[in-house]
Amino acid sequence: MKTTVEIPDALLRRAKSAAAARGISLKAFISEALDEKLRTHGTQPKPWMKHFGKLRHLRSETARINRIIEEEFERLEPEDWE
Repeated sequence: MKTTVEIPDALLRRAKSAAAARGISLKAFISEALDEKLRTHGTQPKPWMKHFGKLRHLRSETARINRIIEEEFERLEPEDWE
């Protein structure tokens, strides 16, 4: 498939030089680079995702603490708020 992509001049020169040093075409070099980028970065979850849900086991404790707080606030008299 053909497409048009704008690449900064300096980056294109570096890519051409690297492709020539490896003895491959610029097309092959760009295809390999794009494939590698998608393979290594396209499937990895975001860094914060590995921690998402790690505190799930504390839900019942959080609920217990919230109940205690609500009970304590119910004991307060309105004049104590001032």
